[in-house]
Amino acid sequence: MDPRDAAPDSWEQEDDVEAPVDGKLDSEFAALNVNAKPFVPNINAVEFVPSFFQKGPSEDPDSGADVQPVVATMEAAKTAAKTAAPVENGDSEMTTEESWDLKGAEPNEEEPGGGPGGDGGPIVVEEILEEEVMEEEEEEEEEVPIMPKVVALPPDAPKKEHVNVVFIGHVDAGKSTIGGQIMYLTGMVEKRTLEKYEREAKEKNRETWYLSWALDTNQEERDKGKTVEVGRAYFETEKKHFTILDAPGHKSFVPNMIGGASQADLAVLVISARKGEFETGFEKGGQTREHAMLAKTAGVKHLIILVNKMDDPTVNWSLERYEECKEKLVPFLKKVGFNPKKDIHFMPCSGLTGANLKEPVESCTWYTGLPFIPHLDSLPNLNRASDGPVRLPIVDKYKDMGTVILGKLESGSISKAQQLVMMPNRHTVEVLSLLSDDVETDDAAPGENLKLRLKGIEEEEILPGFILCNAENLCHSGRTFDAQIVIIEHKSIICPGYNAVLHIHTCIEEVQITALICLVDKKSGEKSKTRPRFVKQDQVCIARLRTAGTICLETFKDFPQMGRFTLRDEGKTIAIGKVLKLVAERD
Repeated sequence: MDPRDAAPDSWEQEDDVEAPVDGKLDSEFAALNVNAKPFVPNINAVEFVPSFFQKGPSEDPDSGADVQPVVATMEAAKTAAKTAAPVENGDSEMTTEESWDLKGAEPNEEEPGGGPGGDGGPIVVEEILEEEVMEEEEEEEEEVPIMPKVVALPPDAPKKEHVNVVFIGHVDAGKSTIGGQIMYLTGMVEKRTLEKYEREAKEKNRETWYLSWALDTNQEERDKGKTVEVGRAYFETEKKHFTILDAPGHKSFVPNMIGGASQADLAVLVISARKGEFETGFEKGGQTREHAMLAKTAGVKHLIILVNKMDDPTVNWSLERYEECKEKLVPFLKKVGFNPKKDIHFMPCSGLTGANLKEPVESCTWYTGLPFIPHLDSLPNLNRASDGPVRLPIVDKYKDMGTVILGKLESGSISKAQQLVMMPNRHTVEVLSLLSDDVETDDAAPGENLKLRLKGIEEEEILPGFILCNAENLCHSGRTFDAQIVIIEHKSIICPGYNAVLHIHTCIEEVQITALICLVDKKSGEKSKTRPRFVKQDQVCIARLRTAGTICLETFKDFPQMGRFTLRDEGKTIAIGKVLKLVAERD
């Protein structure tokens, strides 16, 4: 080895010497022919055929005679190219890869071995590795299964009515499992994805949780088996397009549940028929009561009660147990304000097996009504005013190539490139793109759950509870308002100066009762002449409330969705109420 080519042990040893000039180079440069003719490729040259291809054509039934290694004429070269084509190395690999991708969905088909590429041995190994890589990639992605089914609508198809369904109920009643099962039955989650969830759940000894993983996508929710955020998914029936809002059942996450219920048109109260579980959910501290009441306050008019876990060994589709749950619930729901004849519908089901969700159950002869999904499809249409002012309460926001906000359009219609105003900060924004349930559209009607990409505002400047309006008709904002409130549950008395947390549409704000104006008689509706010094449980009063910051709100008479609220304190719902009058600020 030339000592000049070796690197020194340390750069300090090397003296700063100029590199020696190689004398050979000069003589070789001088010998270069600068005036040589330009290189012209010979297009009639014989095509190079590798030796291992020369067997191929004789095996191939379509090929002609054997190809000689050296062919003089141009025609012979062409035939060689033709005969080599079906067995070309690149092609054969492509076809096997393509066929493998297609087979990914149905692994039970024949193995794609011995294709045109030969015996197929090494390819199978590649494919297995490839599948593992694909699976790993799938796991890394956030698993929100989106099917092309929803996107591929013909342009002239009539728009299906959008209905938002919130699943509420006590913790572990089976809300997420029913949601996952519905998505599977309507084809929104592939069988393969569910099988993967099932494998992963089995590894954690949580076999029965796999369906809920379609909606509980983050790791914390999966590990504990408890929903925290409101899960979102969608499915379609013949007549309608449904958005599932999977609310958390745990009492620590009731604020999230209120946010979910405020976007819903219809609530599904899931109760467990299993011995002991129904009782826990329905007792005073249970969430069955609180959720039903909060759904009513959030403006849900129709309630479907799914009596889940009917396949449990302690129940075994027993009519007595079903009737027992029904008898306990009806008086309470009546008290909350639902009309048992019109607003409530009971049905038995099993979320884990999917019984009575899409198809009727043979073992349950006493239930003659429609199963759950057909029942949803048969509900009457909701009347929504699309010509009203634009009102879109913001539920959530994040950054993704701009500022993206989520929310349900309560009234009015929004189209692409429209100029809107963000209240209460009065920012003018422009709609860059509209996504309705992850499908891009140009305009949206009321009732749709939307993702909007906005221009002209930073993500930090938005808070949940802000409202998008059109500039001609802004929503009201302020801090002080008069409201009628019903005290539902409070141990002691409530006096002026009492602080609580106000939940109004998607907004959460601290509030103080500054004055009690009068008491209202529950039966006659008469107002007391004198100002009460305090109010206690089960009383109705009109009070003046003042929030810590400016919020957007409307009177209940003008716009019910933005005029009803709940007051919560110490993790309990204390009162529900409606806004009667907005009070102008005194400077």
